[in-house]
Amino acid sequence: MARTSESPTGTGTGTGASARFSAMADRVSSSAIRDLLALTEQPEVISLAGGKPAPETFPVDDIRAAADAVLARDGGAALQYSATEGYRPLREWVAATEAPGGVEEVTITAGSQQGLDLAARVLVDPGDVVVSADPGYIGAIQAFQLAGAEQMGMPSDRDGLRVDVLADRLAGGLRPRVVYVVADLSNPTGATLPEERRYELARLADRYGFWLLEDDPYRSLRWAGTAPPPLAGRCERVVRLGTMSKVLCPGLRVAYLVAPPEVSEAVVRVKQGADLHTATLSQRIVHELVSRPDFVTSRLATLPGLYRARAEALAGALRDHLGQAIGFVEPDGGMFLWARLPGVDTAALLAAALRAGVAFVPGAAFSITEPHPEHLRFSFATVSPVELDEGVRRLASVL
Repeated sequence: MARTSESPTGTGTGTGASARFSAMADRVSSSAIRDLLALTEQPEVISLAGGKPAPETFPVDDIRAAADAVLARDGGAALQYSATEGYRPLREWVAATEAPGGVEEVTITAGSQQGLDLAARVLVDPGDVVVSADPGYIGAIQAFQLAGAEQMGMPSDRDGLRVDVLADRLAGGLRPRVVYVVADLSNPTGATLPEERRYELARLADRYGFWLLEDDPYRSLRWAGTAPPPLAGRCERVVRLGTMSKVLCPGLRVAYLVAPPEVSEAVVRVKQGADLHTATLSQRIVHELVSRPDFVTSRLATLPGLYRARAEALAGALRDHLGQAIGFVEPDGGMFLWARLPGVDTAALLAAALRAGVAFVPGAAFSITEPHPEHLRFSFATVSPVELDEGVRRLASVL
């Protein structure tokens, strides 16, 4: 018998806006950044909002040549269904540096966002507590909403998650299922978790039995300072996410999840029900590229310099046009600058800024527990130094 949709009041068989959706669909709020992008696509708007890599860095010719090579050599296999775990040679390449336990710990995912979703589905039941630094990454907030988690924001500072506060709350009875952390150059704040906090976080995971979900998309974009070793390897309760989106390009949608074998097995089962496997051709193109001598190292030698120049241009423009009205810490890498305008409601400011032709993301979009009404996130990655200066000048004119 066909199932009909009920209206929100539980009567009738309405469709469209009156249709009743699943509890999971109702749990997820719209992304403020996604909503902003429609506005920032207007040519007159200088967008410091969306966190996209610079398209001029995409190795288009190399990808074209890699695709030709893959199709010429393995065309039938490259266009066929493949293993849910991913293309084994690519998994082996990841395992060589990321998975001391071997290739069975590696799953190739359709971007890090799928890795987040899969990890949340495997590790979290509805009602389980998930702790994240507050402000937090919007994509992670949405993934944990989908899983029905009770999300708890933990205070953070210029060095990232306040592990000392987490330790106090654990001692007081808090029992999270997962602690999610972007330990290097976090989104939105750009913070890097120092060695002593990483050590203590791993110790707490061992003691209290929660999982550490380590998301690491920006490590390769560092231009200042030295990051401590990742959380993975410090204890046995780490699930690690990595991606090729910032090193190559996001459109191929190739990333990876590294976890203990029992977690990886569960991830593969869930992924099979979600999409069968990550795109075969994309995986083989990525493997073709990373297998070339020095390809990755040559890219890692050039990408940080471009982003550094833009970050410094943005910081200079903020000082020139806003002076003491704005506070921020210059990033050591990544794609974002987190700032504060004391006494200004940045959510209210956004509408006026858009009318003036500049966009940013208000701090409230990254809220888990605290609202961050005076904060805002700028992304400098896709904007030239000249446009960065003009964008900040427009923002200053509104203020």
